[in-house]
Formats: sequence, C-alpha cells, structure tokens
Amino acid sequence: MKFSALEIHPALLEAINYMGFETLTPIQEQAIPAIFQQHDLLACAQTGTGKTVAFVLPILNQLAGKTSKTTDTLIIVPTRELAIQIEQQIQGLSYFVSVSSIAIYGGGDGKEWETQKEALINGADIIVATPGKLLSHLQMGYVNFNHVSHFILDEADRMLDMGFIDDIKLINSYLPEKKQTLLFSATMPASIRQLSKTLLHQAIEISIAVSKPAEGVTQSVYLVFDNQKDKLIHHLLEERKTYESIIIFTSSKLKINQIVYALKQNGYQAQGISSNLSQDKREEVLQNFKSKNLRILVATDVLSRGIDVKDINLVINYDVPFDAEDYVHRVGRTARASNKGEAITLVNPNEMFNFSKIENLIGVTISRAPVHKMFGEVPVWNPIKIKNPRSVNKTFSAEHKKNRHNKTNHPKHKA
Repeated sequence: MKFSALEIHPALLEAINYMGFETLTPIQEQAIPAIFQQHDLLACAQTGTGKTVAFVLPILNQLAGKTSKTTDTLIIVPTRELAIQIEQQIQGLSYFVSVSSIAIYGGGDGKEWETQKEALINGADIIVATPGKLLSHLQMGYVNFNHVSHFILDEADRMLDMGFIDDIKLINSYLPEKKQTLLFSATMPASIRQLSKTLLHQAIEISIAVSKPAEGVTQSVYLVFDNQKDKLIHHLLEERKTYESIIIFTSSKLKINQIVYALKQNGYQAQGISSNLSQDKREEVLQNFKSKNLRILVATDVLSRGIDVKDINLVINYDVPFDAEDYVHRVGRTARASNKGEAITLVNPNEMFNFSKIENLIGVTISRAPVHKMFGEVPVWNPIKIKNPRSVNKTFSAEHKKNRHNKTNHPKHKA
C-alpha cells in the first residue's frame, strides 16, 4: 500500500515524499487505520519495522491546523537516544505543518531544564520523554496535561525491563482518563499484557514478525575463547575494508574502553558510547557515527533500540546478550528498510547455552564460520548450561586443558 492512498493532510504527504517513504510497512499498514479510528492499540513489532511513523503520522494528521496551545500527545520512551530519534522524526514529518514538539530527558544542564520547563508550561503539541525526567517536572507542579488526548508507550518491554513500570503508572495518573493509548513493544511477555490491561481500553492487538531478524541480514558465528576475540575482530575488519559503518555490541559498559583500545591499537577509527559519557558527548559521538565521520561505534544493548542510522554494513556481537530478544535488536541495526547487512557473533564456551536460546527463539541455526588456524585451538560447540564458568576450559577441550600448562602453546602466548 502506498502512502499516497492514505487520506492524510497534503503537507504531510509532501513531507513523506521528501523523506523518501513510498510504501507502508506491515506495522504501518495495520496500525495507522486503527489509530485513525481512535482505537487503543497493543502492537508488537520488532525494531526497524517503521513503528515510529506508524504512530506519529496519524497524530500529526490530527494536529495539522491545531491552534490551541496545549499538549495533545505524550510519548514515553526508555532512553535519551530514542527520545531524540523520535523527536527528530516528528520534526521531519511536520516540516510543512505547524506542530511543536520537544524531547525531555536527563543528562543536560540547568539551561536545558529551563527549556523543557517552558515547553511544558506553554504546551508543546507533542512531548517525547523518558520517565524519570518527566516525573521530575511533574512533581514540581507546573505541568498541565489536562488536554492530552494521546498517550504512547514505545519500547514498552524495554521500559519494564529497566524497572519503569511504577513510573509509567504514576505518569498515567497525571493524564485524563479519556484518551487514546497506544502501546508498542518488540516482544509480548506476560508483564506487557498485564500492563495493557491497566492502561488500555478495548484495544486492538497487532503482532508483526515477532523476534525475527530481517531477511537481508547475513548471520554467522565464530566459536572462540575470550583472549582470541580482539585478534579475530582485527582479522574480520581487514577482510571488510570497504565497510563504512560498523557497530560492535557488548553487554558490559566496562568492556567498551577495552574494545576501543584494542581497535585503536590496530589502527582503526573507533569510539565508545555508554551512559558513563555526558549527554553532550554521547550526542557528539552518535552524530559523528551518523555522518560517517566515525567508522566504528562500540556500544551496549541500551543503544541497540535507541539508534537509527542508515546503511550500517556490519554488526559484531563481541559477546552474546543474556536476553535472546536483545540479539534481534542488535542485529536489527543493519539491513534496515530492505537493505543488506552482515551480523557476526563471537561465542565463547560460557555463552554457548545462551546462544542456543537465541537460535531457538528465531527458529534458525546460524552458520558456524571456520576460524583460521593461526588463532590456535578454538572451542567445540557444546551448548550445555555451565554451573561453574571458571572451569569451562576443562569442560570443552582436553587439548586446551593440556595447553593451559604449556604457556608456549597457549593461544594467548602465540604471535
């Protein structure tokens, strides 16, 4: 279905054409009519499927021509990056219509607080906010949400994982009882269904392509020990010199600096991004990556759902995410909008069990790529659950056990 077939404001259609959108994605095709009809909505669709346009476009269509200075729409998201991303997309789509919006999130200075406060008092049409920062403003007593008619939760499952369920319920208590509520989630655990019963009224439920990586992603796995990962990444990058945009994901903030250091030692342009950086620095790093001034970005799972960068060639999972769903979100950073991309996962013996859960989730056995003999002995696939990870080398290879006592033959000590 073409966007031109929708009955939307001509100025919005012009913006859509300008941004290069032509055909609706499945989530857009099902969600937009339901939102137009004022239904509450419980929608499940993985990252990269066009969810933002699915809920922003109908809202902007309704707001086109609005003259009153009140807040109409409140969008709650789990991270600063996602708040910024959605607000930027709102600005792009509303370029030819008079709709005001602002992203409200933590990490700024006093000047940003005053800017946010002014927008909340004067009534920006659309507020995109993280829960904690919005509650800080709400508890000061100057926010008026009496005219909010649309309440949207994006990445709801991630917000619940991050412990925001009580914050969400408290924010809802500041809103009118009569409103349209839209809940978007990449997964549909029992906790989301329970939350939907609290917030939604006679909702329409939509489920699109749950937990499946895009077809355009070429996935592969390398079975390695931890002390082989940095050298293997160097080898992989040398084979992919034409790739201009690469993300390396790790589950630990503590590993980011280690990975960046190893990359720079090998001559690669790389920077890390995590909550340890100031907000200004995070935005600077992310902007450099988006503009292709930075080739390699090292990040945690928080960024896997909070970044929208076109034409990412390669995603490397430095380690296996504990949550199988996070694998889908990491891999979803590449091959967006029907493009092609590559995803490589480095799996050590400790991580084999969790990786087997990922394969069960997505219903695919991912190809095990051969590791060059120059790296020495590598683990054998054996996805048992390890009770004592420290003894894992004893479990997976008698040869490796022998080499632990012969340092000259150990992969760590080879050139």
